[in-house]
Amino acid sequence: MAIEADAEIVLGVIAGAHGVSGRLRVKPFTGEPEAIGDYGPVMVRGVSREIKVTGSGKGLVTIELEGIKGRDAAEALKGAELTVTREDLGEADEDEEGWFHADLIGLTVETAGGEPLGAVAAVFDFGAGDILEIAPADGGATVMMAFTEENVPSVDIAGGKLIADPPLGTFETEEEKAKPKPRKRRRSPKAREKALAREKAEPGTDGSAGGKADV
Repeated sequence: MAIEADAEIVLGVIAGAHGVSGRLRVKPFTGEPEAIGDYGPVMVRGVSREIKVTGSGKGLVTIELEGIKGRDAAEALKGAELTVTREDLGEADEDEEGWFHADLIGLTVETAGGEPLGAVAAVFDFGAGDILEIAPADGGATVMMAFTEENVPSVDIAGGKLIADPPLGTFETEEEKAKPKPRKRRRSPKAREKALAREKAEPGTDGSAGGKADV
């Protein structure tokens, strides 16, 4: 199921004040940090405010919000989310991915053969690439999967689904993960030497001495 046009999309979270004038430090969730100011006014705790990006660095952006003056007012907003609606995001560029992270939420996930795996619950970016959180089709805890071309070769926004080729074990249940895996017993080098020595010392079945004959 595609996300509704009026659904709230979180662009970032206020980390605290920056200086004494009322500027704020924000942890952005947009692909490009400075893009947090590209979608017009943002909602902050139920109030619509104009936003202006004034700087960025170390994973944060510095912004000014309409009506926020002084350090105390800025600090009071620590932890507040900056949101817009899906409609505010507009259409994604056709020459790029063709979708926003918000468009992926709710899409069904299935294999190329049509086997249902689950649905996208959330999309995260922890700094090393996008991660999909997927609610398995058979219930249970959500699983995380890297959103790479190898793992997700096809995205069909119009069709409401992702085609996935997940790494082995991604959708194993906790019970399956807890089952002991068969192990191939390996002899140590010393044990192999002893076994080889015994084989050479044992007489052959035809009464001849064991080991290789000289030819």
